Amino acid sequence: GNRIIFKIAILMIFKAHAMALALFDLDNTLLAGDSDHSWGEFLVANGHIDSSEYKKKNDEFYHEYTNGELDIYAYLDFSLNILAKIPMAELQSLRATFIQQCIAPMLLPKAKELLKKHRDADDHILIITSTNRFIVEPICKAFGVKDVLATELEKKDGKFTGRVEGIPAFGEGKIHHLNAWMKDKDFTLKHSSFYTDSANDLPLMLKVENPIAVDPDPNLLNEAKVRGWEIISLRD
Repeated sequence: GNRIIFKIAILMIFKAHAMALALFDLDNTLLAGDSDHSWGEFLVANGHIDSSEYKKKNDEFYHEYTNGELDIYAYLDFSLNILAKIPMAELQSLRATFIQQCIAPMLLPKAKELLKKHRDADDHILIITSTNRFIVEPICKAFGVKDVLATELEKKDGKFTGRVEGIPAFGEGKIHHLNAWMKDKDFTLKHSSFYTDSANDLPLMLKVENPIAVDPDPNLLNEAKVRGWEIISLRD
């Protein structure tokens, strides 16, 4: 009896070590669009923000992001400010409408197929995104993904303060969050994959064994070609 228990224990240990990590960026990778930028547009469209000034600034930041020139702290100061002004119950109701109206049409069928492929292979799926947790949690749920590393928001007395908690999950920050997550788990980056559209994610792409460029931005496309990385599309 003991020998069988020992064998099962060894098998379980081996399985935990053998489970590969499949890491996914969210915006413009699994989604056909950017949830963070869209949330800003949604708030403008619903009259929660003085439209013209905000839209202009939101678009400027998005442009800087796509060019790899984003000052993440300046952007977060700008985008999180509004969360501190709207009561939590109203925010949650707005978010539900936002997911239904703006995000549901962005959910890519091929993204769902790819996630299924990794589930079937017994890989451990983790979404790692620079967008804040308040926005992305229901989106990741829609994809059936439980483990999410995102930019965390500071709360006080059940309300958002408009400030970030800790390091944003952006650029090198994604590695910081991933290392912290892996610290008390059996995972390593052996056989790991990371799917992203953005050159902002190069630090993490250089850490994994299988970096995959998904509908990449021009800078990442260039880099992927030079390095011989796999390039795929999840758009129809």
